[in-house]
Amino acid sequence: MLPWVHWLQPILVLLSSVFWTWGENCPATCLCPDPHTVDCSGRGLTRLPEEIPLDVRRLLLADNWIPRIPSDFLVLYSDLVYLDLRNNSLSYIEPGTLSTSSRLVFLDLGSNNLTEIPKGTFGESRSLIKLRLGNNPYLSMVSEDAFLGLTSLRELELERNALSTLKVGALSQLPSLRVVRLEGNPWVCNCNFTNLFEWLMENRHKLPNGVEGMECSLPMDGRRVSLTQLSKDSFRECQATLTLTDLLIIIFSGISVSVVAIMTSFFLASTVHCFQRWSKGTKGDEEESEE
Repeated sequence: MLPWVHWLQPILVLLSSVFWTWGENCPATCLCPDPHTVDCSGRGLTRLPEEIPLDVRRLLLADNWIPRIPSDFLVLYSDLVYLDLRNNSLSYIEPGTLSTSSRLVFLDLGSNNLTEIPKGTFGESRSLIKLRLGNNPYLSMVSEDAFLGLTSLRELELERNALSTLKVGALSQLPSLRVVRLEGNPWVCNCNFTNLFEWLMENRHKLPNGVEGMECSLPMDGRRVSLTQLSKDSFRECQATLTLTDLLIIIFSGISVSVVAIMTSFFLASTVHCFQRWSKGTKGDEEESEE
């Protein structure tokens, strides 16, 4: 036997034991191409796999039928940086579910059945850089504070959802945002769209296809027009339009003023009436004393 074979044998034994342990820790229905990656894509899973290694960094779960993520699922996986859940059956993410993964950099929730993104969904995942939420055909509501705390987020995908409006605060509070995709949504060019339109005009460089790739429906006839055909003057009438909140404030103020006026009038009338009675009583006493 050649001399170099003797010192090579221990290395081969060590490598074989590593690969054996590596394979043992891999979930039965998944593949583990390296010690920190678990690939369960396209396995027909209806729930999250069991026995995922605690030191996993890349977890690939795309193209399955997973309907939900347990709220405590990510508590144990503190090293997770890449999570791919696209093309599943997720309809709701419990607030706080993703906030426990402090190192998460990439998250793909695209092509699911999400209907809303409420406040607190992502907690304050300050390390998150790329977030994919596109191609959720029922996603019609994104809270203004949905992305609060995502200070490192650079890429946000919200294309081809069911959004007709979006509070501009959801985007303006992302200091590191470089790319945002919003095309393919049923935007409505009404007064609620004004602030978002102005933000898009000022940040058109963040849109991969520019404003040319975005359309909205005119409120009068539903006709779709490109945002390039609109300007600030298109929303000029909105400046004098009162919102429902404004109307309620005016009505409440009017009612309050009326109530105060009635109470004041009643108080003054009572005071005058009491004064008149007191005056009559005083005159009567004076007449009696003169007699």
